[in-house]
Amino acid sequence: MNDSQLADLRKTYSQRTLAETDVLPDAVQQFRQWLDEAIAAKLDEPTALTLSTADAAGQPSSRVVLLKGLPDDAGFLFYTNYDSRKGRELAERPLAALNFFWPGLERQVRVEGRVEKAPAEVSTEYFQSRPRGSQLGAWASPQSQVISSREELEAREHELAERFANQDPLPRPENWGGYILRPHRVEFWQGRPSRLHDRIVYERAGHGWQRSRLAP
Repeated sequence: MNDSQLADLRKTYSQRTLAETDVLPDAVQQFRQWLDEAIAAKLDEPTALTLSTADAAGQPSSRVVLLKGLPDDAGFLFYTNYDSRKGRELAERPLAALNFFWPGLERQVRVEGRVEKAPAEVSTEYFQSRPRGSQLGAWASPQSQVISSREELEAREHELAERFANQDPLPRPENWGGYILRPHRVEFWQGRPSRLHDRIVYERAGHGWQRSRLAP
């Protein structure tokens, strides 16, 4: 496909509208409502999100992870290796942005906030609820580090499977666990015709939220 063909790709969004009267007072509760609708619509990977972080020099990086909870209706929970690139960047600069995109509903949610590690007991409980293969994978993978080959990774997994043969569930690695993003800004985007999309943004105001409409 050439550049001209790419430039001509477009879609008209017309399924729904989003008015100030349509949304709840609390941003995370409003997100939960939209997430429930995405799950009910049987969309592919409705909990998938793009997580963006930045290093100490300001260089951003993004990757897709899965949302694993909304603790206390006040945060967004995800899990990873603390020694991964995102883990190192969050240690240097504990701010991040999340983006959820549900094309089947012509919706997008953008979240910005400060990130903190989840309590150890929360991370352990989730880790030990995962399939055994996923537990072994977390132990086996030195995430984001250079390895010599796929065979090295598989040999490490095999070695660990033997090491933990009599343990079920496995102990949680100390360098693996959860993060909770505490949002200070959440934007809800609903596709509309003529690119005149609806955008409602929540910004933290004391213990509550202030809502505004943004131009598309």
